[in-house]
Amino acid sequence: MFLREGRKKELIMKSSGQEICAGTIRTDCYPALATTAKSLGQSGFRPEARLGRVLSCASGDILSGRYRIQLYRFLTQNVPVVNACISTWVRLSAAPGNFRIDNETGPDARRAREKLAGLCERVYRPTAGNAGSMVTFLSDLFGGLYRDGVAGGFITVKQNGTGVDRFIPVDVVDLLCRRRGAQRHLMLELDSRTIDLDRSDFYHIPLNADINHPLGRSVLQPVPFVAYIEQQLVDDMRRTSHNSGFHRLHVKVTPPERMAGEADNAYTDRINSYFDSTVTMIKSCEVDDNPVTWDNVAIEHIGPSNVRTVTNSWFLNHRSMIEEVCAGTGLAPFLLGYSYGATATWSSFKFDLVMRQVRSIQTEVAAFLQWLGNIELALAGLNQRCRFEFDNTFAYQAAENARVQSSRVDSLLKLYNAGLIDRNDARRRAGDLI
Repeated sequence: MFLREGRKKELIMKSSGQEICAGTIRTDCYPALATTAKSLGQSGFRPEARLGRVLSCASGDILSGRYRIQLYRFLTQNVPVVNACISTWVRLSAAPGNFRIDNETGPDARRAREKLAGLCERVYRPTAGNAGSMVTFLSDLFGGLYRDGVAGGFITVKQNGTGVDRFIPVDVVDLLCRRRGAQRHLMLELDSRTIDLDRSDFYHIPLNADINHPLGRSVLQPVPFVAYIEQQLVDDMRRTSHNSGFHRLHVKVTPPERMAGEADNAYTDRINSYFDSTVTMIKSCEVDDNPVTWDNVAIEHIGPSNVRTVTNSWFLNHRSMIEEVCAGTGLAPFLLGYSYGATATWSSFKFDLVMRQVRSIQTEVAAFLQWLGNIELALAGLNQRCRFEFDNTFAYQAAENARVQSSRVDSLLKLYNAGLIDRNDARRRAGDLI
């Protein structure tokens, strides 16, 4: 489809080598559109006006939770600290991992590993159409889980039924939870129809779900109010800086005394020439030049009286808001690069708490990937079962792991020297440590 311009503008649709006119575009409405856009004034560029256009919703969107999800997405895309919090949770959770077969020595072990490797390569296909890797799949999965509070989609099977084709995620904005009698059913609301998701090819992962929030809760649920205050503080700082601007020189010139017998016109011309020469001298001063004047010229500056105090006050207020946003998402400020003098011991302890939360959420995602892998093996006719394991080891833990391993070896030697275990038992335990 393309636009043809001539005496009149026509919208042309090209199909099978033929051009079909899809309609004529009126050009007499352009001035009216331009006038309407111009009459909006500055209100169209205000943050609240922009927010209102992005978060437009119907009356049922609030009850269904769609408005809340749209708000979380808006905050993630437009507030840097919220984006950093979600990105940090996602990158910590989307650790490398792989499938493990329960029976590694079985007759179908090699074929099962090949099937699972092929599943990792084709399970996810982004909107661009190219095949995505398991890393991309996990990043998008955890991103939707932390931001929206739930992630899910449909599994598709190959046409010949020999394995899983791919996993198609759904936009969780369209998910609804409706009550039927004493039970709640998950529904997918589309433009033309509603699909009951009580089916075997659909899988969803809720985050922090309970009886009142069956679709899970986003980690951003405590954040919007504090994020609004933080952004308001940034906007106030922007306006304050804009109003204060750069420091300016204020030059005060005292008129010279009038000479005896000097006429009024001559005195006025002498004052103006002296003033003009002083202004010219000030304008021609370079950065490394110094003005030289008589003692009847005073040079001052216009700006805040105590810049350091004002800046520190804003920094402390903004820092407290940043800490509130980070705490709302369950992170410590130093995990986002904000170093406020935390000791190494406290940082390690806090990071360990975060990683424990990450492992608990990874367990739910691993159960979903295990579900995918077992379906792949079952469709391939293999009598095998698998599990998915995340690798959360980091380089910074190498020294700590070495100390733990050395302590275990010392304990084993002490047990053997004390005669509490024999040589064979010591060899077996030593083999487990290697």
